[in-house]
Amino acid sequence: MEETYRPLYHEIFTKVNNAKDKPKKLAVLRKYKTSSLEMILKSAFDPKITWMVPEGEVPFMPNEAPDGTEHTILEQEVRKLHNFVQRETPSGPIVGNPDLNTMKREMMFVQLLEGLSQGEAEVVCLAKDQVLNKKYKGLTANLVKEAFGWDENFVEINNPGYGQQAPGRVDLGRTPQDMRDSRERPGH
Repeated sequence: MEETYRPLYHEIFTKVNNAKDKPKKLAVLRKYKTSSLEMILKSAFDPKITWMVPEGEVPFMPNEAPDGTEHTILEQEVRKLHNFVQRETPSGPIVGNPDLNTMKREMMFVQLLEGLSQGEAEVVCLAKDQVLNKKYKGLTANLVKEAFGWDENFVEINNPGYGQQAPGRVDLGRTPQDMRDSRERPGH
């Protein structure tokens, strides 16, 4: 039976968790692949991305509205993640939004979580602490890289547009120059 709606990210990751073998897990990720899904997975698994909000439990009021009702959707809100991360580069870290002070950044993070459903807020918190695979078994960096055809830098292998950003797309603090530099360094 064909789905009539797009599942929320925690529902997609539950499908990955429940898939019986690696080919089925890969098929789930590929079926739901979007740039937004890629961004949340990069934020969870790319070792060069560091979250700039404290690790551990976040003091926020969970949105108790049922999924699909009175809350924002992570697929749309993921474009705000650059506010909370920095990316390590050979020339030093690139902060996704250097204009935010720590208090403002943490306040915005809490607001993001409070707008999402409980399941999606949990996904963001697990991604932040880079433990998404602890809840969703089999959802690992290697599985994600294989599903999306990414190299060790979490970018598409043999992508002719590598280092060029689509208009309006944020790549978690990665600048076009940073992307070109990482591609030009063999073995990185």
